[in-house]
Amino acid sequence: MMPGERAPDPREARNAAEFVACLQALKDWSGLTYRELSARAEARGDVLPRSTVANMLSRATVPREELLISFVRACGIGPDELEEWQAVRRELAVRGVYAPADEGPAEGADSGDGADSGDGADSDEGIDSDEGIDSDEGAGEGSGERPVGNAAPDDDPDQAIGPSVVWPGDPREPTDGGPAAPPQGPRSRIRRALVATVAVAGLVLAGFSVVAVLRDGHGAHPPRTLTAPAAGDVRIRVIGADLCLGERRGSRTGQIHQVPCADAKVPLYSLADRGKGRWRIVSDHPDYGPGCSGIPSGGRIPDAAYEDSECGDPSRVEEFFMEPYGTPVEGYRIVPAGSATPGSCVTVAGDRSAAWARLAQAPCASDADGQLFSFDRRN
Repeated sequence: MMPGERAPDPREARNAAEFVACLQALKDWSGLTYRELSARAEARGDVLPRSTVANMLSRATVPREELLISFVRACGIGPDELEEWQAVRRELAVRGVYAPADEGPAEGADSGDGADSGDGADSDEGIDSDEGIDSDEGAGEGSGERPVGNAAPDDDPDQAIGPSVVWPGDPREPTDGGPAAPPQGPRSRIRRALVATVAVAGLVLAGFSVVAVLRDGHGAHPPRTLTAPAAGDVRIRVIGADLCLGERRGSRTGQIHQVPCADAKVPLYSLADRGKGRWRIVSDHPDYGPGCSGIPSGGRIPDAAYEDSECGDPSRVEEFFMEPYGTPVEGYRIVPAGSATPGSCVTVAGDRSAAWARLAQAPCASDADGQLFSFDRRN
């Protein structure tokens, strides 16, 4: 914030959209990033995920009161001014407009009769909850559907569900127009044994199929086919291991590790073409929102961590060249563009076969060990 600069006044807002604009102005006034706001809130004992703040500032509705309190306090607003923010928010949540007492009712304001008719205008339910909307609980229950076919009226299991099948030569087959004979025990047992044999054979074949699928690199693991970088959603896989890039959930460092590909869901990555052969690796974190992978301090530290943080930090290297290696191509190196340490590559540090080994900037090796990646398409 600029010295002596006055914080935005929420009482200047007349509707929800203007109130959210005041919140954005408050963030700009604080001079804090999303991550710094989250850290300051946590130090106070509040919960303020980056993604929640980003969602709040992108909407045209007033936030939940507890979210507002955490955000305003993190921005550096004191108790007296906080009460003003709460009062304006409460008025907007109930009436949809705000007018100070000395101005009289705002144009278009509700008269108050039935304004809060019980539809929960100030309930805040569902606002910035970051929870799934479709819970699917109870899906299909109580549908009242009955078995397909000629089910017995009272669902008596002893009654037939459709016409019985008569094999040629079956004792039940009518002879000379007479009634069918009752089924014989031995033939019935033979048929049951045959059905059981077929079922066991099917399970065995299914087991072989699962093994074959896993050997081919499908199922739980990403495909082994090398994929060149292209704009869009990707899973960045380390060549030579069933490991992909990701973060440790709950960590605030942004440090990127190699993790089992089945667990590489935090964050989700995508590639953005920046032109002239340069790429930006964009991250989408469930707690901290959008960001970019990069090297801190302009790459001046030879073993600098490869990490995710907010995009647009001029002190970080956030663009990379994706250089093919080998003939035919064995993988792609991630080379920091404009690093203060030339000849560097993003590298798996430590035990390169172990899950959760961290990634860092290191000299590009002649054999490219731990420095080759595939950019598998993520559906």
